[in-house]
Order: sequence, then C-alpha cells, then structure tokens
Amino acid sequence: MNVDRTEWLISVDDHVLEPAHVWQDRVPARFKDAAPRLVRDKAGEAWVYEGKRMVTPGLGAVAGKTREEFSFEPITYAEMRPGCYDSVARLEDMDRAGVLASMCFPSFPRFCGQVFNEAEDRELALLCVQAYNDWMIEEWCGNAPGRYIPLTLIPLWDPVLAAAEVRRNAERGSTAVAFSENPAMLRLPTIQDPGGHWDPLMAACEETDTVLCMHIGSSSKRLTMSDESPMLVTMSWGPPLLIAGAMIEWIFSPVVRKFPGIKVALAEGGIGWMPFFLEKAAQVVEKHQFWIANGDVRHDSLSGRVEVDERAAIDLEGFSVMEKFRQHIYGCFIDDVHGVRNLDAIGYDNVMIETDYPHSDSTWPNCLEHAQKQLAGISAENRHKIMRGNAERLFRFTPAADPT
Repeated sequence: MNVDRTEWLISVDDHVLEPAHVWQDRVPARFKDAAPRLVRDKAGEAWVYEGKRMVTPGLGAVAGKTREEFSFEPITYAEMRPGCYDSVARLEDMDRAGVLASMCFPSFPRFCGQVFNEAEDRELALLCVQAYNDWMIEEWCGNAPGRYIPLTLIPLWDPVLAAAEVRRNAERGSTAVAFSENPAMLRLPTIQDPGGHWDPLMAACEETDTVLCMHIGSSSKRLTMSDESPMLVTMSWGPPLLIAGAMIEWIFSPVVRKFPGIKVALAEGGIGWMPFFLEKAAQVVEKHQFWIANGDVRHDSLSGRVEVDERAAIDLEGFSVMEKFRQHIYGCFIDDVHGVRNLDAIGYDNVMIETDYPHSDSTWPNCLEHAQKQLAGISAENRHKIMRGNAERLFRFTPAADPT
C-alpha cells in the first residue's frame, strides 16, 4: 500500500511509562521516602509505594519488539525504547509512524490513578496526583509543544477535591481527565448515585469543557467467564463488554441529564459493538419507557417481590438513545474493521483513532499505513475527522505543524 505521508493522525490512546523522578522531584521533602520511587535491587526493578513493590509488565512496553518477543514477564526501563518514558525521544517514533499528536494514559498510577485511590495516606496521595499532573503538563507536554494532549488525574476518593484539580489543570491547558469505566468496582459510588456523589466533579468538567476519558481496565477488574477461562478468553471477551456497559451506563445516567455539556471518551474499547448495543438500548426504551417513569425496579424472581426506587424514575418521553450517544459519547479504536463498516450507524463525528504505543495492541510503527488501510473507501472529509479532526475539536487542541 502507498502511504500518503502528507496525512497525519492524532492518537487519543497511548501510554507513558513514568520516569523515576516524577514524584521524587515534586513532593515536599518530608514525603520523599514515602512517595513512589523506582528501585533497583537484588529483587529486580520495581516501583515502591506504601510498602508495595510494583513491577512494570512486559506487555506495557513492547515497542520495537517482535510479537515472538512479547511477554508478561516484567521489563526494566533499560530494556525499553526511550520513547516509552521520554516525550522528546518519542517524537522520533511518532514521526516515523505518522502520528502528529498523542494523548497518553498513565502506567504506574494505573489508567485513572487507582494506585493513589487505594493509598492509606490521603494527604500524600493528593500530593502525588498533583505532582503527576504538574509533570504531565509542564514536562511531558511542555517539552514538545503541540505534540501531546495533556491527560490529567483526579483524587477519585473526593469529588470536591477532584473538581478543584480539574479547574486547576484546566487553567493550564488540560482538557481531559482520566476516570473509571466502572467506579463501583473501585468501591466508589456509581454515576447512577441518586445522591449525586459525583456532581461536583461533573460540574467542573462541564464548566471547563474537560472530557472524561475512560480506558478499558480502569475499573481494576478482569471480566471473564470462569476461574478456569484462559487469558485468551479474558482478553477477547471482557474488555469490550466492560466498556459497552460504561457507554450504556452514561446514556441512562442522571449525570447527562443534569450536565448536558458532559463529554465521555471510551479509550481502547473499539467501536464494532456500538451499533448492536445502541439498537438494543433503543428497543428497551421503546418497550419499557412507561413503567420506568415510576422508578427503577428490583425484582426477585424466586419470591416475586418487586421493589420500586422512585428516586431513579426517568421520564423517557421523547428520549433518544442515539441522540444521547452523539451528544455525549466518543468511541476510540485501534483495529476495528466491522466498526469502520458501520460508521454510518455510529456517526463519523463520534469516533477517533488510537495507536496504543507502546503496548502490545499497538499498530506502531505502521500507524499511518494501518489507519489509511482501515479507512479506505471513506470520504476524505470523514477520514480527516476520524484521524485527527474529531480529536482536535473534542479536546480543543491545536497541534504543531505537520513535520513533513
């Protein structure tokens, strides 16, 4: 295939392996011994935080390796390409692959900062979240202007503090924040919470036009069929179902009714499943809209007991699943032939492309060639939207000039 090198893409899902100095250089001196630090000793290389050792999984930094070399075995920073942890060094890899700009999810903190949410020392955890965000904006993105979309973290355990962090970073140019695909699995209130637990955060995101970005795995749970299911089953089946559930949760959540400006991006979940679930949700609304207007139902099939939660009543008259989807949800894909074939049903304005560098699902170093092949036959206008235009619009991002 002839690759058009005048066409560049923006990837809305890549990953950064945080360098060792992120927290050690930024937390107050009295916290340095307790803050995350990268150690190398007889036991190997690992991040140490609150007495726990956390290695770097091998599949998280495979750029430059062949598929035959992929492994779950831990990898050290010395074994990685510099582009995994250095934003300036990564530019060479991006230019080679036709990637104009990139948004990167964290690694050590996990996809939405779960490590800090699980911490016992909340004061230090908040400082660590803030330190990460300072590093992300000032160093990772600041060292290569126009090449990275800043994605920041929040203190998940406190929606008021989270709102403050969103506003703090929005003033410095952050337009995206990492959130969980399913807070319930992190033992946090859900977005269905009738008490509006997340309202302070959502209000801040709407006010600042900050997008909530949810990566598969950001609930820290693996969905699988059984304890005996091999990893091949878990990896093939679980992630799309979890992210599909997240999409439906948001469409029917009180959050989007209270905050009509909220935008959600579903990272690395693919898009091929979207038409089915959107159609199914629309069918449910059509058939069940009248009883749900009185409240949500919990039904015990054995006893026949029915409980109605009037707090969860929804007036679905005139409700459109597709309208809610197109107003609030953005799908992101790496390699999805069936999704591309069904873009007329999904919508060309709600889809963005990813490269997943340097993870094992990445299309690097053939990102541009792969994207052009996937989108062959689509009009130039719609191809531009998916490859970069939608990302520029959603994240209000002005990229650097094409490095041609």
